[in-house]
Amino acid sequence: MREAWELLTSGPEEADRSVLLLPGGANAARSFNLVMAEQALSGVRLVATTLPGMAGAPLSDDVSVPALARRAGELAKEQGCDVVVGFSHGATVALEMLLSGHFQGPVVLLGISLTTEVESGFFRRVVRASQAVGSWPMAILFRLMPLMAKSAKTPDAHKRELIEDFKQNRAGDSVRVCGEYLDYIAADTDYAARVAESGSPVWVVHAEKGDGGLTDAERDTLQAAPNVTLVTVPGSVFLLPDEVPDQVAAVIATALSAARA
Repeated sequence: MREAWELLTSGPEEADRSVLLLPGGANAARSFNLVMAEQALSGVRLVATTLPGMAGAPLSDDVSVPALARRAGELAKEQGCDVVVGFSHGATVALEMLLSGHFQGPVVLLGISLTTEVESGFFRRVVRASQAVGSWPMAILFRLMPLMAKSAKTPDAHKRELIEDFKQNRAGDSVRVCGEYLDYIAADTDYAARVAESGSPVWVVHAEKGDGGLTDAERDTLQAAPNVTLVTVPGSVFLLPDEVPDQVAAVIATALSAARA
């Protein structure tokens, strides 16, 4: 039987640098495979985990973002991680790890949405409708997700893994997890200002068009913060770890340099 927080690791056990990788919604740990294989991270201990309720992984008792951040913080400590990297939903967990003090160190936020305004309206409607009428709208969304994977600019073998993982998702579990996520980003909190005030080195990475985004006000706040680096990937990229693993790995390598400074 699968367990919540299942791990996928690479790199030497005795490495003096380690990174925790938190995948996006509906993705498994192996969605970071291509990033983990990049030469820029050679010699680094890389620990990817599948979040509860994602890609068929069992739910934990509490799947709120603060609860996931607490457990991820424990995992980062257990694995001796110097940097935390999250994509999409995983980036929101990484954000809360930083803001709540469950992790103190460089953080890389890939494709994050800090507010409801920049989250996909279609996705929000699917989740809220599923909460109201049952999980069937989410089930329909999952039937469409393999089409997105097929169009991703990623090697065929990796694409097949993505599709397999998408098909493992259980609609009812995803509604619960995604509902908690939407509640978190809908909170009356200026997350951009809190990131700036944290003082921790943070990289916020988005494509010109793709998953997540920033409002103009958020961008202005983060650009003015000396501890924050904004990175924009050219073009349309929805699955950052899968489609531009080299660029993601380069950002992680930079974050690791900051951790050792």
